[in-house]
Amino acid sequence: MFLSVFIWYLLFAYLPMGGMIIAFKKYDIVKGILKSPWVGLTNFKVLFSDPYFPRLFRNTLLINVYGLIFGFPLPIILAIAFNEIRRKTFKKITQTISYLPYFISSVVVMSMVIQFVSQTGLINMFLNKLGLESINFLQDPKYFRTIFISTGIWQGTGFGAIIYMAALAGIPTEQYEAATVDGAGKFRRMIHITLPGLAPTIVIMLLLNLGSLLSVGHERIILLYNPTIYETADVFNTYVYREGLSNMRYSYAQAVSLFQNTVGFVLLYAANRITRKL
Repeated sequence: MFLSVFIWYLLFAYLPMGGMIIAFKKYDIVKGILKSPWVGLTNFKVLFSDPYFPRLFRNTLLINVYGLIFGFPLPIILAIAFNEIRRKTFKKITQTISYLPYFISSVVVMSMVIQFVSQTGLINMFLNKLGLESINFLQDPKYFRTIFISTGIWQGTGFGAIIYMAALAGIPTEQYEAATVDGAGKFRRMIHITLPGLAPTIVIMLLLNLGSLLSVGHERIILLYNPTIYETADVFNTYVYREGLSNMRYSYAQAVSLFQNTVGFVLLYAANRITRKL
């Protein structure tokens, strides 16, 4: 059973890492990876001198930081709320409703978002009813981050809560019973039993999020953005997509991706060291 998983990861996750070498070469499709000429750190120098680099770095970091601030606590809160529900039928229904968005295709979700925020969409219809002018949300850069992060939170919060609910199931009920006998209310039990019980899981999830701080899922962005909102919507992943596939600058795109992943590795290592100290 394990062998098939091992082979899949070997072929599709580890062997392709050898292709990172093209970041230090001027890759030629005809000559191949090994015979393409070396250029050293030239691609990285081009990246750091690229006028778009500050914008890419800022957008990628801000989207992830805002997502972490507003999105990371919500699955924890939702899991604790589900844990307090005593009616099993109601609990199952609400859990199912919260999980469903995660299983909807990103294409479908982004199509729904476009319909909602379009000039004739539901939000603008509501604004018009209030006597306000319509807003072209997908043409104005200042609205992109709010739309993107809100969509991600709506789609992922319910599914993210599953992990914390599994951790909650591992907390001994005797601790809650003893705290109740000692006179602790629900809030005290949450502070002194629930949250400490969730702490290891919270730390692991935080580490995983910090490791991908410079990586944003480009599929949803590509489905939403256009040149008019590149100012806030363009991130490293979308830039790699445009330069690598559209403009066929494979070596340069790989250099951008390698820089992005190196920073992610450093952040993950540093965060891991800090949490061990704590």
